[in-house]
Amino acid sequence: MKPAGSGFIDHLCCSVCEKRFSFDELQTYCKECQAPIFVVYDLDAIKASVQPNEVKIRPRGIWRWWEMLPVVDEDRRVSLGEGDTPVLKSERLGSELGVRNLYIKDESQNPTGTFKARGLAVAVARGLELGVETFVIPTAGNAGGALAAYTARAGREAHIYMPADTPKAIQSEVLASGANLHLVDGLINTAAQQANEIAKKNKWFDVSTFKEPYRVEGKKTMGLELAEAFDWRLPDVIIYPTGGGTGLVGMWKAFAELHELGWIDAKRPRMVSVQSNGCAPIVRAFHSGAETAEPWSNADTFATGICVPGAFADRLILKTLRDSDGTAVQVADKEILTAQQEMAQKEGIFAAPEGAATLAGLRKLIDQDWIKSDENVVLFNTGSGLKYV
Repeated sequence: MKPAGSGFIDHLCCSVCEKRFSFDELQTYCKECQAPIFVVYDLDAIKASVQPNEVKIRPRGIWRWWEMLPVVDEDRRVSLGEGDTPVLKSERLGSELGVRNLYIKDESQNPTGTFKARGLAVAVARGLELGVETFVIPTAGNAGGALAAYTARAGREAHIYMPADTPKAIQSEVLASGANLHLVDGLINTAAQQANEIAKKNKWFDVSTFKEPYRVEGKKTMGLELAEAFDWRLPDVIIYPTGGGTGLVGMWKAFAELHELGWIDAKRPRMVSVQSNGCAPIVRAFHSGAETAEPWSNADTFATGICVPGAFADRLILKTLRDSDGTAVQVADKEILTAQQEMAQKEGIFAAPEGAATLAGLRKLIDQDWIKSDENVVLFNTGSGLKYV
C-alpha cells in the first residue's frame, strides 16, 4: 500500500535486492547490498493523470515533471530555474567528424553552471518535506556549489567537504552562499569519509552521491528532456562523462519509466561512459568484464568532476552500459584540453573539462568505427568551463 500523502510515489526499494523502505522517513542506501535505493512510482496512475502534451506547455524547469519526482508538497519544490537546458545541433564539429546528426546537451546553462543543480534541487526539496535543517555533502566541487545555493534558497544550513585543490571559483561560490566549507587533504573519497562521520555524529542529512534516493531523481530529468527534444524517439548514442554516474543511471531510469508510460517505444540509446585515463575505474571494469569496479590508485586528472576513484553505484553504471549495448572509453587530459578548445572555437560552448571529455571520447569511437555517420549522437556538456578558471 502506498504511504499516505505520497502523490504518485508507490514505494522506495533497493536497486539490487528490491527490499522496500519507508518513504515517510529519511533513507540512505541498502546496507545489506551496499546499493542505492530507488523511488518507484505508480506509473499506471501517472499515465491516467497526465500526457506528454500537458507537460510540454507547463512553465519551464524540472518541476514540470512533478508527477515523476519525489516531492509532493508544491511549496517545498525549491528552484533557481534549473532544467530545460538546450539541445544544440553541432553543425561544424559534426561536419568535421563525419557525424551528420551530432548534438550537445548544454548543462552549463543551469543555475551554478552545472548539471548538479538538478539533483540537489530535488534532494533539498525532499529534505525540506522531511524536516531536515542541516545538509552535508562530499564533493569534487560542483555538487558542493549547488548544495550551497539550494540550501541558501531554502534557508537551511549546509556543510561542504571538498579537496583542498578544488578550483578557487567553486570554493568562492560555496562561501558566497553562506555554506560551511571544509577543505580536506586528498580526493573525494577522503572528503566522503569525513562527511559521513560528521553526518552520523550530528544526524545531518548526507546527500552523498547515490547514498540517498533523491539526487538521481533530479538527474533523470535530463533523460526526460532529451526524449521530449527528440519528439519521443530517443537518440542512438549518448556520450556521458562519468564520475559517480548519477546522470547516466538516472537517464536510464527515466527511459524505463517513459517506456512503461507508453510515451516512448522500446528503443534505447547506446550509453557511453567517458573517463580520464588518470582515473578510469569504470572503463577498466567494463572492458575486463567485471561486475564491480576496483578503486583507482593515485587518481589524477584536471577534470575534477570525473576524478572519482571509486563510484558507489559502480554495479549500476556497468549494468547500464551493458544493458544498452554501450561502451566505456578513456581519454588523456591533453585530449580533453584540445576538445575543450575545439568546442569553444567551433560551437561557442566553453565546456567544463568533463563535458569536453565527451568530444574526445567521440573521436576515439569514430576511429573504432563504433558510431555510424547517420546516427543521432548526443554529447553531454555537464558544466561551464568558467568554473575552472
